[in-house]
Amino acid sequence: MAKRDDDAIPAALQPKQSDLTFDLGRTLAAVVAVRASIPEDAFTASILGTERSGSGVVIRDNGLVLTIGYLVTEAETIWLTSIDGRATPGHVLAYDQETGFGLIQALGRLDLPALEFGRSAGVQRGDPVIFAAAGGRRHALAAEVVARQEFAGYWEYLIEDAIFTAPAHPLWGGAAVVSADGKLLGIGSLHVQHADGNQRGGSGALDVNMAVPIDALGPILDDLTIYGRPNRPPRPWLGAYFAEADGGGIVVAGLAKGGPAHRGGVHVGDAILAVSNERVSDLAGLYRLVWASGAAGIEIPFVVSRDGEQRAVRVRSGDRATFLKTPRLH
Repeated sequence: MAKRDDDAIPAALQPKQSDLTFDLGRTLAAVVAVRASIPEDAFTASILGTERSGSGVVIRDNGLVLTIGYLVTEAETIWLTSIDGRATPGHVLAYDQETGFGLIQALGRLDLPALEFGRSAGVQRGDPVIFAAAGGRRHALAAEVVARQEFAGYWEYLIEDAIFTAPAHPLWGGAAVVSADGKLLGIGSLHVQHADGNQRGGSGALDVNMAVPIDALGPILDDLTIYGRPNRPPRPWLGAYFAEADGGGIVVAGLAKGGPAHRGGVHVGDAILAVSNERVSDLAGLYRLVWASGAAGIEIPFVVSRDGEQRAVRVRSGDRATFLKTPRLH
């Protein structure tokens, strides 16, 4: 009896070779499974877990694999598995905090094709794409772009021009977003809801995937492969998790234990009113003001509302990377 694949995409929703001008099988072979093991005492273990799995995309013939960074952050061991079941160990080369991209170097021969980069800047709403996780055609979804817009995450993360696709793929982490001509347009990051009443004749929220556009990788790729991080000053990091309140404004939803905001006296439930005397009303605005303050390590003044009173709080920001375990080459 054939093994059941509960995550397989229904055949009707899979891409069809007859509709394409490129070799679908060869393209999907470039997408590998990524499995990472993280130490229990790692900074991100309690949030992201110690066993993580997703996908990655071979982008160079030497076995360089691009994935989404949260899969491999603080990873102690990495395994890459090809569509034919071959497993190869890997080493985390880099995790870029700003884009969210992660790079893995295979420590053995993958003998897999490298996927060519497309231009994500030209991607528009309505464009057909293939959202492909590891596993070949059974994990590939014929989708379309439903939006290009800013995305702000609660973990101090902002993408200016993210790619949103639908239908949503159940295996989104590190998956490839492939163009109609077989080129890599982005890397899957999240499963979110997008409000668009005009899409597919519906109303309310639509389940979609958010992908990081590939154009964000080009300017930093060489630095990531050589130095493990971009050659730029690290952004100031607060170590807080933020949420936009239903009635407007920003609320502290959580704190990283021992992080800058925790040490600086910020409390869960604080409403952020201002940064450096500038009022804030949304996540993107908050992050831009924090990052405009200077490099990591700078002290940043906040005005918060707590228990009905306004309070001044000063937080000595940090470099997020210094809180993370660095990968070891075995």
